[in-house]
Amino acid sequence: MRRKMLLAMATLILAGNALAAAPETKGDPAKGKPIAETVCAACHGPDGNSAAATYPALAGQNPHYLYSQLQAFKKGERKEPTMLGMTATLSDDDMRNLAAYFSQQKPKDREAADKAQMPLGARIYRVGNAASHVPACMACHGPAGKGLPDQFPRLGSQHAAYVAKQLADFKAGTTRKNSIMADIASRMTDAEMKAVAEYISGLR
Repeated sequence: MRRKMLLAMATLILAGNALAAAPETKGDPAKGKPIAETVCAACHGPDGNSAAATYPALAGQNPHYLYSQLQAFKKGERKEPTMLGMTATLSDDDMRNLAAYFSQQKPKDREAADKAQMPLGARIYRVGNAASHVPACMACHGPAGKGLPDQFPRLGSQHAAYVAKQLADFKAGTTRKNSIMADIASRMTDAEMKAVAEYISGLR
């Protein structure tokens, strides 16, 4: 129990430090809407609720996180050829406006496809794994997966396959750079990643 509490406290300290450094992101959702409908809709849906698990759901996502990821794609810090091309012509204001628009859309409720994964997924998400020093996911992403405003992304109702791939990418350290998530993912087994991804998809 003591180890679980220390893991949670350490994660919250990291969260607090990151939040303190997060700049304010403001945008005009009305200006973001036509960009979303013409540039983003084919993959992410006009309202940010993507139909295919290949593409993340953006509806209801924290605006600062959306803005920071668009910047990372454009700068090549997050390596994804399609998104590099899509963001190439977006101005800083375009990205802020898109972030504001998608953040105001209603996320579509989802259910875990593999219910057998739920017990393990719930345990990792809620309390982590003390034996391997994996902290509880909810310390940063919240009990309902809504994230912490301006810093940590919303996970609830996200496609399970997409979440699992991101965890694998963090672990591999090839396409995504995030020291906190890379460290956490490196301690997770493939089974834990799959289970927690299924659990996350049903959060709301």
